[in-house]
Amino acid sequence: MPSVEATGAKLYFEESGYGYPIIFIHEFASDMRGWDAQIGHFSRSYRCIAYNARGYPPSDVPEDPQSYGWELAVDDIAALMRHLDIEQAHLIGLSMGGYAALQFGLRYPERVGAIVAGSVGSGCHPAHRDAWLRETSVPSRIFVEHGMVTMAERMARGPARVQLKYKDRQRWREFILRLRQHSPQGMAKTMAHCQAARPSLHDLSHQLSDMAIPVLLAVGDEDTRCLETNLMLKSELPNAGLWICPNTGHAINLEEPAAFNAQVENFLGAVERGSWLRGFPATATIPSLVRSRGARRDHSLIQIDQETEGADVVRLHLR
Repeated sequence: MPSVEATGAKLYFEESGYGYPIIFIHEFASDMRGWDAQIGHFSRSYRCIAYNARGYPPSDVPEDPQSYGWELAVDDIAALMRHLDIEQAHLIGLSMGGYAALQFGLRYPERVGAIVAGSVGSGCHPAHRDAWLRETSVPSRIFVEHGMVTMAERMARGPARVQLKYKDRQRWREFILRLRQHSPQGMAKTMAHCQAARPSLHDLSHQLSDMAIPVLLAVGDEDTRCLETNLMLKSELPNAGLWICPNTGHAINLEEPAAFNAQVENFLGAVERGSWLRGFPATATIPSLVRSRGARRDHSLIQIDQETEGADVVRLHLR
């Protein structure tokens, strides 16, 4: 069984296909099997790697609570890349996995080609933060006290999950069956020590504004806990696009696999062609241009408004 040695845990992984690597990072309520529709599609053109996070069998389920946390989730991506001798890869993550992908991009920008962050932001909005922290302390106990059968049914019928049932009852049943197979101890420790303890994305806005990695944000319009945070991320990330999928909840890649795959494929293609560019004015420092117009050095920030249809004129607006 293929596995990688990470800090305090062995992580199970699978890979298929050839080409530039894509690493798939699953959400809290799923595991690598949730990416089957994406791996089946993208492995025709890419080397696809998916793994189970710590706490999700057949990866290890450590007893020590200190062996869980968002920092370790970021380290696990790096450990997987080292093990597979991957210098750079695209990262595709959902929810908890999307958060880890963004944090990895902040820490190792040179090792990331592009990031797809789906359904990120649960519990991140400042107005909902206190309620989120209270809520995450309750299910972390229930996982152990009541087991995964009870929790799987409850989670699958949540307000941002039930959309899958309406769209694809078979895939919804498979989602429940996978949830029932998860480790209650692993889920409880992941919830308490990773989900609840991670910094809000809103608190990272200054750092995110300096991250130039191409990012596709994907969110369902019925995933109400994530919508505002994705709008914030769109405004802060300098090289991000936002796709909002209609009538869709949290498990966007399960609910709308064809649409999700198409959006991701178009995004990665644009990145690889060099045509993934923001279309509105960006702030840049070009002292030589400003000085040539007689401006003072300490006023060298300018706005560059570039016409995207090949125009020769670049309008410079002194700030």
